[in-house]
Amino acid sequence: MIIQKHFLSRLKDFGLNTYESKLWTALLSRGVSTAGELSDIANVPRSRSYDVLESLEKKGFIIMKIGKPIKYVAVTPEEVIERVKKKVKEEADSQSTMLEGLRDSEILKELTQLHNQGIDLVEPADLTGSFRGRNAFYNHLELMIKNAKKSIVLMTTTEGLKRKMEVLKGALSKAKERGVKIKIAAPLPKEMNKFASELKGFADIKNIDSIKARFCVIDEKELVFTLLDDKTVHSNYDSAVWVNSPFFATAVKKMFDTEWNAVKAGESN
Repeated sequence: MIIQKHFLSRLKDFGLNTYESKLWTALLSRGVSTAGELSDIANVPRSRSYDVLESLEKKGFIIMKIGKPIKYVAVTPEEVIERVKKKVKEEADSQSTMLEGLRDSEILKELTQLHNQGIDLVEPADLTGSFRGRNAFYNHLELMIKNAKKSIVLMTTTEGLKRKMEVLKGALSKAKERGVKIKIAAPLPKEMNKFASELKGFADIKNIDSIKARFCVIDEKELVFTLLDDKTVHSNYDSAVWVNSPFFATAVKKMFDTEWNAVKAGESN
């Protein structure tokens, strides 16, 4: 039985390696079969077949029939998906519980102490970084917002605003609860009126389309800004730069304030 490589590679989403994928698909095509038959069909060495089939059984992909010779029965793909989902959720819950338990642990205190000692030795100008991929700099932007103490100014595009609110709305809401002043500027066409109204619950927001830029300044100390137009770049290749520079951050904040103050209250959404 010939299985295309790209098809086998997709089965990695089920958590299977190459041999497991080959034997499982071979068994699916037969319904019931012996290890030897599956080895021949799937072109898997017989010396490995029993171990691989045992692994598939433990994962819940197949059932071993009692008797001689030993035969195997394939579990339906629909049921396999449910089993994989359940396993992934259980592992995620277990991992989350374990990580949550580290919050008050001695090891976290020691790691934090090491980090603080390291930061004390770093020149402020060295606290910079670059990110490739939208998820990467969104993660860092969320961290910046969580650490904000006084102010957050955010300028973005229309679509960028929608994306950021999906990811950052919770962090921004909590920042507002801490007393952080939040200003958001973006092009806001009429179809964005309802969306903008929701944001007013935790931020001042204005319709500004005179500048096409995506950046965020935190406490006039650090900022992250993107390098590319989000309309022309795939999210995986979107790039951003983070700098911890009060000199630069203050300058960008002043430029933001100039545009912000130029927009009358009646012109904002």
